[in-house]
Amino acid sequence: MIHKLKEQNTSFPIYTCDNPAFKRYGKLIDTSTYKEYRIIMENRAIPNSGNIYIGLDPELTSCQISSEIASKLYGGLPIQVGFCNGNNSKLNALEYHKSSEVNIAITDLVLFLGDIRDINLATYSTTNIEAFFLPAGTACELYATTLHFAPCRVSDGGFKSIIILPLGTNDILETLPTPACDEEKLLWLKNKWLIAHPESIPASKGAHVGITGPNIELKY
Repeated sequence: MIHKLKEQNTSFPIYTCDNPAFKRYGKLIDTSTYKEYRIIMENRAIPNSGNIYIGLDPELTSCQISSEIASKLYGGLPIQVGFCNGNNSKLNALEYHKSSEVNIAITDLVLFLGDIRDINLATYSTTNIEAFFLPAGTACELYATTLHFAPCRVSDGGFKSIIILPLGTNDILETLPTPACDEEKLLWLKNKWLIAHPESIPASKGAHVGITGPNIELKY
């Protein structure tokens, strides 16, 4: 799969998730005890078009392994376990949180990743983007300094992924503060800072437009 993706996409680098380049963005996690998650996700459908994101899925969050993840990866903080399923194939936007995010690939998928330290004056160039292929069954922790957004599909069948974050992340903010600095221009939801490409849906909804360069598309 990775060889085919590299042949189809020559304008940006694509790595396997065990490549040393991934260490800048996160680390891999053992999924040997995540069987219950995979069983539940069999009943979480991929939409016919677009993506669906559920930040807190009660059944996933109540799994025994969720308590272990909260303890071991989040130091005892309450967490939410949800999912993102869909048909995305473009970059569209980039977000970050003031916390790690756990991604579990239920199907094969690709993540576009960047580093917040490459944001300059609330703008970010797509020339800095790197792509990583996650085979089904792979889990990773993305660090708080890692820019990311929805996964990308690698087949016509779409993708499925589990997303784990501190409880309340991505909830609606009652009010957005008047920006006093560049970073505050990016605050979009609770614990979510977002920078959008001008061609994206978030941009059309009022998110800060700051991604320059093409809206990168993954071909397969």
